[in-house]
Amino acid sequence: MNIEINIAQDFSETPGARYKTDGDFSGQEFFEIILEPKFIEVQNTENTLLINLDNTDGYATSFLDEAFGGLARKYGRENILKKIDFISNEEPYLIKEIKTYMDEKRN
Repeated sequence: MNIEINIAQDFSETPGARYKTDGDFSGQEFFEIILEPKFIEVQNTENTLLINLDNTDGYATSFLDEAFGGLARKYGRENILKKIDFISNEEPYLIKEIKTYMDEKRN
């Protein structure tokens, strides 16, 4: 069974920047209130977390890095990729971009 996060519907059609202090709908807020709790929910199950990236006004690179890179830094890239799939029909390059952020180390 898949559990889906539709960012436009479940969070915002206008995702913001990296941190809460940068403004509304930040990557940090998305990570804390939606992404990490849903990942924890599927982590030790047979379920997959499906992330739908479509129907937003676009993404700041800092949002994607904070949310998805942050998840990988906390739980490990390989663990994340075993449990998460992405949908991005409007901008398919975003999936590759997100996986790049998952590879990066940041202090």
